Amino acid sequence: MPETPVFREEPVSFVRRSGRMSDAQDRAFDELAPQYLLDVPRGIASTSVHADARMDPVAEYGRRARLFVEIGSGQGHAIISAAASRPDDDFLAIEVFRAGLARTMLDADKAGVRNLRLVEANAPEILASYLPEGSASEVWIFFPDPWHKKRHTKRRLVRAGFGDAAARALEDGGLIRLATDWEDYALQMREVLDAEPEFERAFEGEWAERFDGRVMTAFERKGIAKGRDIRDLVYRRKTRA
Repeated sequence: MPETPVFREEPVSFVRRSGRMSDAQDRAFDELAPQYLLDVPRGIASTSVHADARMDPVAEYGRRARLFVEIGSGQGHAIISAAASRPDDDFLAIEVFRAGLARTMLDADKAGVRNLRLVEANAPEILASYLPEGSASEVWIFFPDPWHKKRHTKRRLVRAGFGDAAARALEDGGLIRLATDWEDYALQMREVLDAEPEFERAFEGEWAERFDGRVMTAFERKGIAKGRDIRDLVYRRKTRA
């Protein structure tokens, strides 16, 4: 029998950084994690997802509703705003940085948001197996790490093969929305998704209009302050055969 692998075969789009958590952040994990943070069975690594693990949205949210997924939710500004303003929809934030997860839980609790769950895991694994097939109405990827050094671009989240995982998780007609302030990454995103047979453009012209459901975050302000253009893309999942 082959030995169980110890390391992932594919590079991930993040590097975990250690750092001391504040008392408030520790308290968030102690007191709020049972309400917000999904307990995901692990595979190879601490941010992996066991191949047999599956999410039950009805059990987690206590109802059937449209599900919106944000990858790389940071401190949660965008998804908390969306969840607070749309109580009839459900939201899932995927993030690997614990400080961001803690801040999201604290702010969500302060805002009284109850239709939000968080998962600490590698996003492609969530899309590829953990979410039920066709369960997501939309997937959001706003300002992902651009890995702008040439030797690091292989770590980018949106690269060849990513569309397979996203297409599996999305319902027929579901949308994947993307935004970045790095032109070469925007071009790569467009090239990758244009080549995916399960997706079609849901915009006209060179770039999509700015998604009006995306609140202005520090990442977007930083890009604008540096004189970089913000580029949006949106693709629609084709109907399954």
